[in-house]
Amino acid sequence: MLDTLFAMDPVLLMTFVGASVLLILTPGADMMFAIASGMSGGAKAGIAAAAGISLGTLFHASLAAAGLAAIVATSPVALDIARYVGAAYLAYLAYKTWHAPATKGALIDRQNLFTAFQRGFVTNVLNPKVILFILAFLPQFTDPASGPIWHQIIILGVLFSFETMIFKTVYGVSAGAMASRVKRHAKTMNKISAIVFGGLAARLALS
Repeated sequence: MLDTLFAMDPVLLMTFVGASVLLILTPGADMMFAIASGMSGGAKAGIAAAAGISLGTLFHASLAAAGLAAIVATSPVALDIARYVGAAYLAYLAYKTWHAPATKGALIDRQNLFTAFQRGFVTNVLNPKVILFILAFLPQFTDPASGPIWHQIIILGVLFSFETMIFKTVYGVSAGAMASRVKRHAKTMNKISAIVFGGLAARLALS
């Protein structure tokens, strides 16, 4: 794997990093999820959600490297199942968040942080758009002359996952900091987060 990394064109890698940053900065479901998690649970929950999302992108990259993503992408039924399950999961999160008690503070215990992490991971994994994106995006920056393609996809996937973690953490922490300043309105913040989750569910189901 290291031999492949050192054999990869550094200009191509830097181009990939730049393109990835632009794509990550584009508003999307993952960004909104990290922000909503930070708003409802505080900065630490935003970081945990970002970590879950990042691991989800690495999971998709691993599937792409193994060739499984291509199989899933050619199966409309599989994509529809993932889409509706993901939408149902987001709708469930919207319901739970809407009815959550006002905690007036950040989620600081390990169980709640793990829940935020788990939600970020599951939401990302169940988004068929991420499957298609990873499958279409990463292979463009591979070169057979640099080594096994699956090695290169894993390397690019790790880079993309790391970048995702950085920027989604910024979103989550920023939202959490804002929420901590208005913690007297914690119940309202939960309602806003629930609306975001519900909107993401509708967007995924109707896309």
